[in-house]
Parts: sequence; C-alpha cells; structure tokens
Amino acid sequence: MIPGSRGSLSYLVKPLAMAKAGLGRWPTVRAASWARSEARLRMRERFGKEQLVQTSLGSRVICGERDLLYEEAPAAYKNIEAVIQDLVDTGSSRSVATFRPLLTYKTRAKDSTG
Repeated sequence: MIPGSRGSLSYLVKPLAMAKAGLGRWPTVRAASWARSEARLRMRERFGKEQLVQTSLGSRVICGERDLLYEEAPAAYKNIEAVIQDLVDTGSSRSVATFRPLLTYKTRAKDSTG
C-alpha cells in the first residue's frame, strides 16, 4: 500500500521483479515537497481554510489546528500519480487498486515523555 495525501488517491501495488539494477528502494511518496513552515506559508497564500477542509475528491478533513491544516495541505506533497507511474515504467510494480479518502482526521502526536 502506498498512501497518498488527503487530497489524492492511495495505491495498492504489486511488486514485480526489479527491472533495473539499483532499484531496490521504494521511493519516498509521502515526503513533503517543502519544510512544514514553508508549506504553511505557501498554502496560506494559495488557499482559504474552507478550501482545505473539503478536498477535490469530495472527502472531508477534520482538523482543529489551523497551522496543521495548512502544513499538511495536499499541494505540499509529491504528486503520487507521478511516483506510481515511475514504478510502473521501471517494471518494479503494477497498480492493483486505488483508494479514495472519505474522511481525514489530522492531529499532532502528543509528547509521550511527560
């Protein structure tokens, strides 16, 4: 399973024999394109809060923290379709199924040290 962002599909892929030498590592799909602080600033310039709580796929986002809503905006992440296509083009996997998010709940992890 290769997860997308809250605004993109997630993919179930089947690994195939590695077609090219050196292709032993899966790409980092969920890696953000920008640091959190940069994503927050860029997304605030481009989107209002209402645009981020309803995705283009029709799903809803529940997030009580405005900064986190912007930091985790779908536009801050790599294009998953391009990543999946790269995996297919190299012969390392094939897409088996896609999953569309219905509801996303965003929260920061609590500090467990105390």
